[in-house]
Amino acid sequence: MSMRLKSILCAFALLLASPLLQAQGQVSTRSHRMADFTDKVTQVVLTGNAMLSGALRQEVVTGWTASAFEFCTMEQFEKRKTSDKYYFLMILENQFKGEDTPGVSFLTLLKGGPEAEKGIGSMFEVASLPLVAALGGTGRELTYLGGLVKTIQEYTLEAMESEKVAYNMEKWVNKSFDKWGRMKRVLIATEDLAPTVTEKDLDKTLNDKLLVVDALEADQAFLDAQYNTLVSYVVAPVFPGKGSYCYKMLFDADTHSLYYLSKHKIDAKKGVGFLPTDLKALSNR
Repeated sequence: MSMRLKSILCAFALLLASPLLQAQGQVSTRSHRMADFTDKVTQVVLTGNAMLSGALRQEVVTGWTASAFEFCTMEQFEKRKTSDKYYFLMILENQFKGEDTPGVSFLTLLKGGPEAEKGIGSMFEVASLPLVAALGGTGRELTYLGGLVKTIQEYTLEAMESEKVAYNMEKWVNKSFDKWGRMKRVLIATEDLAPTVTEKDLDKTLNDKLLVVDALEADQAFLDAQYNTLVSYVVAPVFPGKGSYCYKMLFDADTHSLYYLSKHKIDAKKGVGFLPTDLKALSNR
């Protein structure tokens, strides 16, 4: 066989293989895997926590518009989780390396599929946002649950179209703050401040755009959809251990969308809440 004929045959073989290789590459990408989200039914899993389940049901009924949805029990979830006909929105406890027990519960969107046979941890995770301490919260989680539901929808719809978005939810959330949040007033609930924040820190950082208020005032601003206002919400374990994280969030009161998401590992120098460095960064907008 001549070298010229070999070259032609090799080129032809590569031409035939190219679409297959491209298809295989697409299948492994996050955007491709969630591309059917709006065409599938989202199963909203209601767990044994009656208060949280009732709140989740209400928020989905009033605010879930991205796909068709149904409610199901944990038992029904176990039967359906291996089917690729469904996505599942549920509240899951998460245990990080170093923690003795799960510290935080997350609102999580999963995709069903055969891999679920190995357990929930093997399922394709579309999005996950901190909701409340695993041992229970103060009730503020019920106020901000709707904002988390809204944000997960908004994120997933954009992630379907953008690989860049699909691989970094935190960066996608914070782009809202970088673009618009710097012009807004920020209300930090007193209980969302870390113990290491001193009066001196507050004197240096607080101004007419960065205020510390009690939790009731912050929550009411969110419920009243106050214009041009961001409000704080912090989630962390009740009893932090080695490996535990604290999650700091700012929600846009007007739209209820999550505008800011940050986390730090909890230790002796970094307690639960917004740190002095966080306040400095927010003050210097």
